[in-house]
Amino acid sequence: MIMSIIPADPDLEDGTAMISKPHLFFAEVSLDLSRGEFQSGLDKLMLFSDYFPDSYLFHLLCAKAFQGLNKHSLAGEYLRKCCTIAPANQVAWKELLDLQASGHGEEYSTPLPLFDPISDELEQLTAALMQFNPVQTTENSDPTSILEQKQPFSDDTTIAVPTESLASLFTAQGAYKKAIKIYTLLIHLKPQNADQYQKEIDSLLDHL
Repeated sequence: MIMSIIPADPDLEDGTAMISKPHLFFAEVSLDLSRGEFQSGLDKLMLFSDYFPDSYLFHLLCAKAFQGLNKHSLAGEYLRKCCTIAPANQVAWKELLDLQASGHGEEYSTPLPLFDPISDELEQLTAALMQFNPVQTTENSDPTSILEQKQPFSDDTTIAVPTESLASLFTAQGAYKKAIKIYTLLIHLKPQNADQYQKEIDSLLDHL
């Protein structure tokens, strides 16, 4: 069973304001984890665990925080929950395999990588698709209108493979919340670029 930690004296007023914009909340926690402030990030997550029972990103961040605190068994529980929520998302699967291969009791000397060659290939595919110009379509007898077919997916939709190219595409389209969500995930996929992604997030926040 996944453990829930309740802070002794939560600042509910400020927290509730932050939780009304989940992308900002997750970005703040991601920055904590990228800086090695695992307990701080975990405290923020556990304070609002009831708000995100089925959130892939929430459980992934919890797993990263527990890993950083060398609580590998708990990290494994959260990673398995991620795999249940979004089976097609390879990030948690790879992290879980790395965790199991290393042994739950073994301490890591360096952060485990979350990136793999498949993501690199999809990054190139995304870049190629950005250059593609589809043939313009017109209304026809199809019962679903073109306008309805082109409706964007929700900001809360799980993004299976986040890439820099996809984040750039969303930024160009004005889908700033989606871009922020991707950069937040990329902080964990490529922690060596965390500062760059945080700057992108800060820039995108100015447009909201």
